[in-house]
Amino acid sequence: MDFQKLLGALDVKKIAALSEKVDLGKLVETVSRMDEASLAKMMKMLERAGQNGQEKKIPEVNGDFYGLGKTLSAEDREIQLKVRAFMEEEIRPIANDYWNRAEFPMHIIPKMAELNIGGLIYKGYGCPGKSALLEGFIAMEMARVDTSISTFFGVQSGLAMGSIYLCGSEEQKQEFLPPMQRLEKIGAFGLTEPEVGSAVAGGLTTTCKREGDEWILNGQKKWIGNATFSDITIIWARDLDSQQVKGFIVPKDTPGFQAEKMENKMALRTVQNALITLKDCRVPESLRLQKAESFKDTAAVLRMTRAGVAWQAVGCARGAYEAALAYTNKRAQFGKPIASYQLVQDLLVTMLGDLTAMQTMVHRLSVMQDEEALLDEHASLAKVFCTLRMRSIVDHARELFGGNGILLEHDIARFVADAEAIYSYEGTKEINSLIVGRAITGHSAFV
Repeated sequence: MDFQKLLGALDVKKIAALSEKVDLGKLVETVSRMDEASLAKMMKMLERAGQNGQEKKIPEVNGDFYGLGKTLSAEDREIQLKVRAFMEEEIRPIANDYWNRAEFPMHIIPKMAELNIGGLIYKGYGCPGKSALLEGFIAMEMARVDTSISTFFGVQSGLAMGSIYLCGSEEQKQEFLPPMQRLEKIGAFGLTEPEVGSAVAGGLTTTCKREGDEWILNGQKKWIGNATFSDITIIWARDLDSQQVKGFIVPKDTPGFQAEKMENKMALRTVQNALITLKDCRVPESLRLQKAESFKDTAAVLRMTRAGVAWQAVGCARGAYEAALAYTNKRAQFGKPIASYQLVQDLLVTMLGDLTAMQTMVHRLSVMQDEEALLDEHASLAKVFCTLRMRSIVDHARELFGGNGILLEHDIARFVADAEAIYSYEGTKEINSLIVGRAITGHSAFV
C-alpha cells in the first residue's frame, strides 16, 4: 500500500484535523505490519463506516405494497388522490383536537362537498355514478387519516342516501338525494336500539302505526351517527299491524322527535352519536319509504354499506401501519433507528402481510359489487376478517411506539381506540360469522 500516495490524495485540512485525533506515524507503522488478510478486513470495516456516515435513502412510506391503487382508471385515480390531499391538508392537522374534544368540525362539510363524491355509486339525482371499487378506495383514504370523518361520510352517503336510493319513491329520490349529494342536507340512519343491536332482524321495539295519512312512531334509537345535527334521519320501525319493518324519512323538527348527544365514548369521539327518542312522533305517509316493506329491504342497504366498513378497517389499519413505519425510522435507540432491528422489521412485515391480505380481499369484494354478484355472506366475511386483522395491526403499531403510543399527538392512540368501534358496528364478529356459516353449511345457527 502506497501511504504517501494515499496521504497525498487527502485534503490537507482533513489531514491536520485527523492528526489532532490520531498519531498518524503510529497508525502508518501499525498498518505496515499487517498481513494481507488483516488489511482486507480493515478496508472492509472502513468502507462500511464510510457508508454508515452517508445519509441513507429511506423508502417512501406506502401501505399499498401490491399497488392496487393502480388498478383504478386514470380518472378514478385522480379522484382518489384528490380525496387523499383533502384528508392530509384539511383533516390531519385538526383530527386529534376534535377527537379529544368530542366535537365535529362543521366547517369541513362545504369543503368536502367540493370533492363531489356524495352518493358516489348512485346513478342520477346529481350523483357521479362511479364504481363501488372507487367508493371503497375513498372510504379507505378517509379512514387512513381519521375514521370519524370516514364514518360521518359513510352514514351520509351510504346508509342515509342508500336507504332513499334503494327504498324510496321517485318523488322522494328527486326531493332528497340531490341536496344530500351536495352535503347541503345531512342525513342519519336510525336502526340500532338501546336493547336491540344484533337482533334487529328478529324484532324492533320501535313501532309505527298508521292513522289516516300519518304514521305514529314510538320508541328509541341508539348510537345514531350524525343525528345531533342531521336534517333528516331514516327511522326503521315495526308496523304494529303487519309486524313488518318499515322505513321513514323523519325531519329533525318533527314534533315528538328528540336527539340527545351520547357522551363519554372512547372511540370515534368526533362522530356525533345520538340517543333518539320518538314519542307519538307523527310522520306523513309521503315520508314513508315506499319500497321498504320488510327487513329484507333494510338488509339490502346494510349489505352495501358493510362492504364499506371492511374498507374502513383497511384504512384504519393502513393509517396505523404507515404511522408506525415512519416512526421506526425517526426513533433511534442504542445509536441507530429502531427500524434497523430485526424484531421491529419482523413486526412491520407481519403488519404489512395482514394489510395486503385485507386490501386484496376488499378489492375483490368491490369488483363483485360492481358485477352485481355481492351477497350478504361475501360482505360479512370481509367484515369479519378485515376487522380482526385491523385489530392486530393497530396492536402491533401501538407496540412499536412504546410509551409514546399512548400520546394522542402520535395518532396511533386514536387508531387503536377507533378500531374498537369499527370492530363492533355494522354487525359484530359473531353475527357476521353466523351469516357466513349459514351460507357455507346450509344450517342457520341464529337463535
